[in-house]
Amino acid sequence: MYKLEVYQEKCHGCGNCVIVCPVNARDPNVFGGKGPEDDSKVVMRIINGVVTVINGDLCRGCGACVEACPVDAIKLIVE
Repeated sequence: MYKLEVYQEKCHGCGNCVIVCPVNARDPNVFGGKGPEDDSKVVMRIINGVVTVINGDLCRGCGACVEACPVDAIKLIVE
């Protein structure tokens, strides 16, 4: 089981994490940079300028979001 820990005070809302997440990328709008149409199918999204975990249970623990974050605002915890 994986859990994403987000440090919103570090996040500057670039959206790299949202776009590189393979779960999010199944939604063509996310892959295209527009954002998800349906929040039930995405792990995270940018809300009010910061990353917010929407459905952490969908996270597969690949760590792509952690690697893509330029300000270390996301941490992957193995439970």
